[in-house]
Amino acid sequence: MNAPHRGGLRPLQRLPLLLLAMAALLVGVGGGLWRLGWAFPLPASLAAQGAAFHGPLMVSAFFGTVIALERAVALATGWAYLGPALAGAAGLALLLGAPPAVAGGLACGAAAILLLASLRVWRQQPALHNLTLALGAASWLLGNGLWLAGFPVPRVVIAWVAFLALTIAGERLELSRFLPPSPLAQRFFALFMALVLLGALLTPLLPDAGTALAGLGLLALALWLLKQDIARRTVKQQGLTRFIAVCLLSGYFWLALGGGLLLSGGALSGSGPHYDAALHALLVGFVFSMVFGHAPIIFPAVARVQIPYHPVFYGPLLVLHGSLALRLLGDLLPESGLRPWGGAGNGLALLLFVLTMVGSVIRGRRAAP
Repeated sequence: MNAPHRGGLRPLQRLPLLLLAMAALLVGVGGGLWRLGWAFPLPASLAAQGAAFHGPLMVSAFFGTVIALERAVALATGWAYLGPALAGAAGLALLLGAPPAVAGGLACGAAAILLLASLRVWRQQPALHNLTLALGAASWLLGNGLWLAGFPVPRVVIAWVAFLALTIAGERLELSRFLPPSPLAQRFFALFMALVLLGALLTPLLPDAGTALAGLGLLALALWLLKQDIARRTVKQQGLTRFIAVCLLSGYFWLALGGGLLLSGGALSGSGPHYDAALHALLVGFVFSMVFGHAPIIFPAVARVQIPYHPVFYGPLLVLHGSLALRLLGDLLPESGLRPWGGAGNGLALLLFVLTMVGSVIRGRRAAP
């Protein structure tokens, strides 16, 4: 179980990388709750860093580490592990109060490694899904580079959204090989992906046009995934297969809503209800729905543990969707005071998800012969 695989790290050797990712998640979520007025049990210095660097911690330090680690495990090449190591180090630098330029430089290095790893796979197998994954990594490098150059987060975040959206879309496209889309459908996929990328490129200098273009691409991509993803069929099955499909289909709803908000609202100002609603529909509703759905498959591959399915998995997902709806209602009705409660519910959903996964691992160990 713990033997290295063709130059990769043993599961126990991957544990420090996962711990760095979890530390970034904890402080990032805590900082987000602090912004909403909740007293999260963190030291004051960490709470301040989490609030100041909520976006970089969540996207580059947490998701960047996890995605780069997953890619390194799949590639089974030692140098690919530099990607998650640098991403984790970027998060650690922020937690320790290092200058943002240090974290930005480390994050750029992580994205460059992920891009090289993704391009290597694409050269070996020049399929559309591998190109999509490579372009997602390039979007992460773009976003980190813009952040390092001093661009404000609202001008950077579209590139970060593109990183996550294209990574997820590429992985779903790869799984569609069992029921491949038609050549015409694949051309539409490429067109929608190009809109997202062009929007990410334009947003730093032409924020209104870039944000709207990215929103159009994300909305179209959501509709494409709703129609083409095999989840439309697997949702009729039972157990883990159905749970994953429910996560995917509900996540695509949030992707469509977030894309529509970007399309209708123009440039993101960095504050206010529209900014909060659009980004959290995408980064909480869409992305974390994907995390909830794929974790029972990906985490066993990375950590070599069993996560047996249980219907309780639906609990955190329902809390996530319900609290996010409450949060967005609070954005729509600022005087209602619902937004902080919705944000607290988002944090509770993540906590319940972690506890559910840990409990499932314990059950899996007890059930093992």
